Amino acid sequence: MDHENLELRSTVTPDGTLRLHLEPVVLPAPGPGQLLVRVEAAPINPSDLGLMFGPADMETLALEGKVLTARIPDRAMPAMQARIGQSLPVGNEGAGMVLEAGPDQQHLLGRRVAMLGGAMYARLRLIEAKDCLVLPEGAAAEEGAALFVNPLTALGFIETMRAEGHTAVVHAPAASNLGQMLVRICKADGIGLVNIVRSPEQVTLLRDMGATHVVDSSTDSFHEDLTEAIAATGATLSFDAIGGGEMTSTILNAMETVAARSMTSYDRYGSSVLKQGYIYGALDTGPSVLRRGFGFSWRIGGWLLFHALQRLDPDTVQRMRQRVVDEMTTTFASHYTARITLEEALQPETVAAYVRKSTGAKYLLTP
Repeated sequence: MDHENLELRSTVTPDGTLRLHLEPVVLPAPGPGQLLVRVEAAPINPSDLGLMFGPADMETLALEGKVLTARIPDRAMPAMQARIGQSLPVGNEGAGMVLEAGPDQQHLLGRRVAMLGGAMYARLRLIEAKDCLVLPEGAAAEEGAALFVNPLTALGFIETMRAEGHTAVVHAPAASNLGQMLVRICKADGIGLVNIVRSPEQVTLLRDMGATHVVDSSTDSFHEDLTEAIAATGATLSFDAIGGGEMTSTILNAMETVAARSMTSYDRYGSSVLKQGYIYGALDTGPSVLRRGFGFSWRIGGWLLFHALQRLDPDTVQRMRQRVVDEMTTTFASHYTARITLEEALQPETVAAYVRKSTGAKYLLTP
């Protein structure tokens, strides 16, 4: 039997208007290997905002009936050509109750699952069972709503570190939900971690969680503090969610300062210690600026969870997923600023709050 559904969709029109709207959709009954899930909770992640609003000018937000609109600057439209006219579903991850199941998945009827795969900002989701994690009996949807993007990203950082031969990590900004997960992982696994935060309150937050090395980028002593924290941990790998500005450059320069301390002779090309910086977010959408004082032994690249998972062997990915389920209420617990409905997600004043990307602020959709 078909099911009527309502999905949050994002569309770019040829005249440069972004439209965010609720669209009726008909879903078929689940086939082999599939589940029909009532979505009960879905977090709003920065990666979701990128699809929802793209490069739209958020100062032009307007609610026209039941459709939220915003203007896309002319200079940004060439990059939008491939999605013009497409009604794209939004929401990377979520959790909910299995209402119907394919003939080979009947054992999951009535169970709650966490899901990854897009189109989660909806009443219902038809999804492959392989893209789900079955939650423990009695677990709430809210506990499982964010068990993929942030937890697997944090674990992915550690697996990347190991695969590339590094022994410690620098992370910025580190007071986010993801950053707090990384603090817990590194503390449990005995891994050196340098946390870069943006206020004294965030320093206190992470130190109270047991973080050893926390440096505040708002202080006059930031560069010196960062250098000494890198020296203490031996970190030669960084992950930067800010993207724009000079954060990755600043980290690499501090790593080079530490590496130069061990050089026994002058080398005009700098140290031979390889320093790797990854940009994995775009909290600042401005240009990434490099002030190259870090020699010639360095790399900078983009890091994306879905690409990283494809590079890892299946056993490693399965081990990561199982750890997330085992530690869902401890290491990988998420905390939410507010809970909103699909309809509220279209209200300009609510949008202004959840697009702010404030550190530690996370909104949960409860369709």
